[in-house]
Amino acid sequence: MIHLIRGLILILLISLPSGSAPLPGAEETVILVHGLGRTPASMLLLAARLEKSGFRVHRYGYPSRTETMEVLVDSLQADLGKRYGIRSSQLHFVTHSMGGILVQSYLARQTGPHQGRVVMLSPPSRGSEIVDVFSGSHLLRKLLGPSGSRLGTGPGSIPDSLPPIRFRLGIITGKRSLNPLGSWLIPGPDDGKVSVDRAELPGASDFLVLPASHTFIMNRKDVADEVVNFLRHGRFRDPVSQVK
Repeated sequence: MIHLIRGLILILLISLPSGSAPLPGAEETVILVHGLGRTPASMLLLAARLEKSGFRVHRYGYPSRTETMEVLVDSLQADLGKRYGIRSSQLHFVTHSMGGILVQSYLARQTGPHQGRVVMLSPPSRGSEIVDVFSGSHLLRKLLGPSGSRLGTGPGSIPDSLPPIRFRLGIITGKRSLNPLGSWLIPGPDDGKVSVDRAELPGASDFLVLPASHTFIMNRKDVADEVVNFLRHGRFRDPVSQVK
């Protein structure tokens, strides 16, 4: 009798599905792209939260202060092609600061439609007045590098040269500054480096303003929650915070 019970239990266990049910988004890959002067380590906390939500995450690193945007786009394209091949068009991107301009430049180069979604955190979508003010300083141009020094608001800047977007985009920016000098140079609400108005981009699907600073916006839990919601549903969940 005991052997019969054991046999029935074994049959039952074998017939059950192996493993637990996949988390939402388990088959989706998110590429995290850091900002100017940062490293992939700056996106570590956000990566952990996205992985906990069921996404595969790759933190992409690049030499933000030493290469032109053209070279950076070449490198990103080569890396994604090597890692994901034809699946590259299905990738999601979450970027910080100049990382958004890099991904926007990369996607502008692609001929086919991009099926993945993109969330940009504090992007200088239409440039930053801080770059304009210090564009004549050789020291600061060297500090910003060939790509960062072209993130101004005028004609010829990288943001000004980009075509209209052709992908599903959500933008989260901040209105709390840890940089008094930067905020003094920027008209209107800002996060210390980019104004709320200049973070916005025509054609974006959703736009959200939170009480976050430019430097640490990616570390906030509410930001991670909004990112997850946009990647899954194509919209942010908190319409109240969109009021500037």
